[in-house]
Amino acid sequence: MREKNMLQILKNSRYTVVLSGVGMMQESGYPLLRDGQESYEIEEKYGYSFEEIFSSGFYSARKELFFRFYKEVILKASEMEPGQGFFDLKKLQDFGLVHSIITRRIAGLEERAGCRNVINMKGTVFHNVCPSCGREYSVEYMKNASGVPLCEKCMVPIRPKVCLFGEMIDNGVMTRVAEEVAKAEVLIVLGTTLHSPLCIQMLQYYTGSNLILVTDKEHYTDQQADIVVYGRCDEFLNQLVAEYERSGC
Repeated sequence: MREKNMLQILKNSRYTVVLSGVGMMQESGYPLLRDGQESYEIEEKYGYSFEEIFSSGFYSARKELFFRFYKEVILKASEMEPGQGFFDLKKLQDFGLVHSIITRRIAGLEERAGCRNVINMKGTVFHNVCPSCGREYSVEYMKNASGVPLCEKCMVPIRPKVCLFGEMIDNGVMTRVAEEVAKAEVLIVLGTTLHSPLCIQMLQYYTGSNLILVTDKEHYTDQQADIVVYGRCDEFLNQLVAEYERSGC
């Protein structure tokens, strides 16, 4: 990677937006619950696929099994710490080189690494609300609840404020994301392909001059990017941080 050229692009950009993909989570050691080996283990243990059980229909019809899966798989995975790439992303924000971060992941890794102006398109596991009274509950409350987590006031099941399969992303969130991408001069895509749902939804709004893709494997849509870096996202981000610090800016 030509670090100085890349760094200069970011310095010259008045507004840079990052799309944080699943590859960033993989580099932090997170399991691929939907597509990896873990997906077979989930189906064997629970009798349903990840997409079936983590859906709005399953939440409505089979809450006990839904929350058993939610606690044992989703919340357990979310206990893992952010990898170094997320902390370097935070440093790039501190340097004024990254202004906004968008992700579809629900583990809140960017915020937990200290990043700001993060849009979690599908929500995070750290936001849980009673659908009756609106009272909010912590992720610790959800973990420690026996069986289905109930609101202490209403005694109705608490709803994790994440977008489940079968649900649409909130229109207000989509509007905010579209506005962020539309005003970006530089768009950095980390750890996914330009054919992923994250990019398909967002690239239609991008009119900037430098679309930078960082990915560990080739894909036929790579040609849509202005710059492609093949490799790990955390290494890419770390090199940018190191180059900035060496430059004494």
